[in-house]
Amino acid sequence: MSSLYLLIDLASISVPVIASFHPKIGLSKHWPILWPAILIAALPFIVWDSFFTQIGVWGFTPKYLVGVYLLGLPIEEILFFICIPYACIFTYYTFRVFLGLDYRIRAENFVIWLFIVVSGISAIVFYDRAYTFSTSILLFFFLLYLKFSAKPEWLSLFLYSHMFLLIPFIIVNGILTGTGLDEPIVWYNDAENVGVRFLTIPVEDLFYGMLMLLLNTFLFEKLLARRAVIAQLS
Repeated sequence: MSSLYLLIDLASISVPVIASFHPKIGLSKHWPILWPAILIAALPFIVWDSFFTQIGVWGFTPKYLVGVYLLGLPIEEILFFICIPYACIFTYYTFRVFLGLDYRIRAENFVIWLFIVVSGISAIVFYDRAYTFSTSILLFFFLLYLKFSAKPEWLSLFLYSHMFLLIPFIIVNGILTGTGLDEPIVWYNDAENVGVRFLTIPVEDLFYGMLMLLLNTFLFEKLLARRAVIAQLS
């Protein structure tokens, strides 16, 4: 099916976009800052993605694509960095509305330190594997920045919402990496990762997804806070 990847993108974002207009959620009223946050966050990932595609760290099976390319990437892959973050921020923002920004989970420090330690060790041990090293080292430093410098009040809420996103993560990434298909939509060069998979999903995708969503949430919350300050001053 030549439109399968595109259908996955559209299916991921369609319900969250419609539900954004729900009066109790109202994410649509934040679109003027949400879309820029998503687009800004997408830029480094698109560059990263394009480079890794060129050097063969991963690639795409043409029969699942519509055949339109930009920057050496299928248009579906570029849409991925818009559709998936939107759906995930919608989930995060829904919890933000109903639980409050100051919601805390008891295991926050444990979870953060777990990801810091595991990503740090992975970067050291697998320094010679491009996907493992790059994902691990970037997540390692970004978590350190959030933990000790930025200290955002939303981090615990993010971790809580992220837990609920693991199910759609497994579904979407599972299909993309070949679960239930004759061939994967996105294939990986196992010489550039540790070769450990959950179903068909490389374990590095967990770090990659967390890094992507942390950056999107960070930018979204920054722009929200900036707009609140401007509103107070006006």
